[in-house]
Amino acid sequence: MQIDKLRGEQLDQLFDAILSLKDREECYRFFDDIATMSEIHALSQRLQVAKMLTEGHTYNAIEQETNASTATISRVRRCINYGNDGYQMVLGRVEEEE
Repeated sequence: MQIDKLRGEQLDQLFDAILSLKDREECYRFFDDIATMSEIHALSQRLQVAKMLTEGHTYNAIEQETNASTATISRVRRCINYGNDGYQMVLGRVEEEE
């Protein structure tokens, strides 16, 4: 399982910090300090790609709407198909809240 490669004290601290955030405004403040706009954009783009893939959109439609490269789309597809179900878990929870 790939998730074991991630584990470590520094990453635990990061995840604990993220889990301590109380609302969207706190997320904006924290991520503005911890990451570049490019890094934040890349993460949000991957989530949007995952959402569109699970909705059945074509690579072409995803590329046009998100400006993601086909390599990024393929990587996200691999994670959806063979990963740790992280995208499905989060997208399912977000969908329930909407």
